[in-house]
Amino acid sequence: MRKFDTKVQHLKYKVLREVARQAWNDTLLENVLDIPQIIVPGKTPTMRCCVYKERAILTERVKIAMGGNQEDDNIIEVIDIACDECPAAGYEVTDSCRGCLAHRCEDVCKRGAITFDANHVAHIDKEKCVECGQCAKVCPYTAIVNRKRPCQNACKIKAIEIKENGAAKIDKEKCTSCGACVYQCPFGAISDKSYILNAIDILKKSEHNKKSKVYAVVAPSISSQFRYAKLGQVISGLKALGFYTVVEAALGADMVAMEESKELVEKGFLTSSCCPAFVSYIKSSFPELIPYISHNLSPMAAISKYIKDTTPDAKVIFIGPCTAKKKEVQLESVRPYVDTVLTFEELQALFDSRDIDITTLGEDVLDNASYYGRIFARCGGLSDAVAEALKEQNIDDFTLKGISCDGIEACRSALMKKSKNLLDVNFIEGMACTGGCIGGAGCLTHGEKNKLEVDKYGMQAYEKTIEDAVSVLSLNKQKEE
Repeated sequence: MRKFDTKVQHLKYKVLREVARQAWNDTLLENVLDIPQIIVPGKTPTMRCCVYKERAILTERVKIAMGGNQEDDNIIEVIDIACDECPAAGYEVTDSCRGCLAHRCEDVCKRGAITFDANHVAHIDKEKCVECGQCAKVCPYTAIVNRKRPCQNACKIKAIEIKENGAAKIDKEKCTSCGACVYQCPFGAISDKSYILNAIDILKKSEHNKKSKVYAVVAPSISSQFRYAKLGQVISGLKALGFYTVVEAALGADMVAMEESKELVEKGFLTSSCCPAFVSYIKSSFPELIPYISHNLSPMAAISKYIKDTTPDAKVIFIGPCTAKKKEVQLESVRPYVDTVLTFEELQALFDSRDIDITTLGEDVLDNASYYGRIFARCGGLSDAVAEALKEQNIDDFTLKGISCDGIEACRSALMKKSKNLLDVNFIEGMACTGGCIGGAGCLTHGEKNKLEVDKYGMQAYEKTIEDAVSVLSLNKQKEE
């Protein structure tokens, strides 16, 4: 079974795996310049004009795999030298133009950007065009098309511009670090910074300091990943890497569901705080709704705080599908609890950098959270959990009227309507990625099957209530105290 959806992901993985392998062996600094040669040997076919350009691009990929530009706190980076194969963006007249007499495109253009040659074929002046798209709408032959780049199509909040040199540029003020552009770029010219070296450093130090316990907090969407193996084997693989134990972020989701339901009743209207890209989008585009963002930590941060509060010298590494989590851990409210973040792509690279074949391992157990905590991984799961939390707490005098927003476009629509008092809801669940966390850019695989796997995983704990899961944490904390 294929481990990745695309060959771009596989190339990214190979760079991460080699960087990690050298880091484990303490040979990274002396061999860093040789990594492109290792990945693309001299006679290997290349998609670029020559092997030398391919290696130059790989050198940039290595830098991002090692943490990228440390002076830039943005998580998403563009490799300019790799971003040169896409056609110029904007509206263009295709060969379908028949040179008709109507000239509706000319009439509708308020900027005078459309002219005709001797054969009556239309041409667009890029200097005058503002890309309103009116000409494309009125053309009877649909001869005018919008040549948007894949990254621009992927970025629904319009945080990507095109520089004069033709390379993409990310607007840091708008970017939510969701990684949609990373997954959709056909050339891998846009990538998320990796903190795989931070994780390796934490794990190596724990080998020498037995008091330091490294916890892997895994997102519930892990149940839909690593399909070539069993979930219990993935857990065994994490312990083989040096993790002390593995904890479900879904436990944090149970905690959040309980607290968020109480906050909702208290305030009367709330937007969820679990998806960092959604929260970032509210702050940048709908500042008037900031007071209504749930004050609860995300499930990742909530369970990590619990670990740090109950275990002295603990280190926490979150592993999930989300590139925006790498941005979230920079927040002052989260930084003390989560030491670094890995994606599922990076976890696969870690396994293979240590030659750990998880399919040969026995199955360990990951059994803590409730059904409702586990289904946070897909769109609608959070709303279901909040409804269940209200029920379990016997809050009968409050009626939940929620909306689950699947993808950032649905989020924008709901937030826009609510900001204008045109939406009769008291809870907005926002998921920036289509499908929810199971559609995150750091996933190995994407698709409808992921939702089915998450629901199946949730059903394994269906007999356990949210209160059951949270009460176990409370008892453990009392014992520690």
